[in-house]
Amino acid sequence: MSHPVRVLIVDDSATMRSLISAVLRRDPEIAVVGTAADPLEARAAIKELNPDVITLDVEMPNMNGLEFLEKIMRLRPMPVVMVSTLTQAGTDVTLAALEIGAVDAVAKPAPGVSAQEAFGDLAEKVKIAARSRVRPLETREAKAVDGAYRADPNHILAIGASTGGVEALLNILSAFPANCPATVVTQHMPATFTKSFAARLDKASGATVTEAVDGAPLMPGHVYIAPGGETHLEVSGSRCRLVAADPVNGHRPSVDVLFNSVARLGRPMTGVILTGMGKDGAKGLLAMRQAGARSLGQDEQSCVVYGMPRAAFELGAVERQLSLPRLAPAILDLCAAGAPASKPVA
Repeated sequence: MSHPVRVLIVDDSATMRSLISAVLRRDPEIAVVGTAADPLEARAAIKELNPDVITLDVEMPNMNGLEFLEKIMRLRPMPVVMVSTLTQAGTDVTLAALEIGAVDAVAKPAPGVSAQEAFGDLAEKVKIAARSRVRPLETREAKAVDGAYRADPNHILAIGASTGGVEALLNILSAFPANCPATVVTQHMPATFTKSFAARLDKASGATVTEAVDGAPLMPGHVYIAPGGETHLEVSGSRCRLVAADPVNGHRPSVDVLFNSVARLGRPMTGVILTGMGKDGAKGLLAMRQAGARSLGQDEQSCVVYGMPRAAFELGAVERQLSLPRLAPAILDLCAAGAPASKPVA
């Protein structure tokens, strides 16, 4: 950006407002233009200061952060980074916020953890949020597929996502029927979130959505979410494998690791790359295409961050780019019984 990112900090704790301000002010590309103790103060500050990004606490007086976020995304869509506790309740609310349209989230310092350590990536997330694309809440919906659908029982679907992926995956998987293709998903997400995320997706989808466990059989009608933190999700034969290894492209789990493992399967497959910062998944999706996979990418207009899909498209790994509402039916068409197979590309 040509000017420092203007940030408004919204938190009911004066101590937390001071900590977040101190961390962000260390970055010369960020300007903290104001703070607010609750959504009522924040609403006035937004009108007066016109910030580029808001950091928003979850639990506040007068109106909680989730309710305030809904109002923002309906009335004045703008980039929001949630700041939450790592309690179960905090995790659930944060995931709900990401579904509504918050760009990202960071955790407040746990006991014994310094603010600098806890908020080590906050400045980068704020700058990414400033470059992101947000849309009004009411424009996001997906239509469930009717009961006549039948997936190819041998087909494997692999999906990769990062920033903005919570909303995108909810949109896509909520349209999946109970007999969807066996699906593996790597979403860049902390370990504390992935189990709860899988449970939220399970409630929204006709498919059975779970956090992947090592050795789990890949079955139609099931979606397996890569656990965050310590391992990469791979597929081997007809099973999920959790592999302890170094981060790839700065991520663990990595989309490239998942896609490369799918490319080695030698069976019908489709790869999909969704919104996210960076290039993770681009080379892996190309490997899938070279092995004969069909492939789709989310288009720039519907991405929160058009990074990973752009990198894959520029490598020639993406057959078609589609808007988020069009992705679910297109994915299911490619994975359907009797769908034409792709030929390997050079």
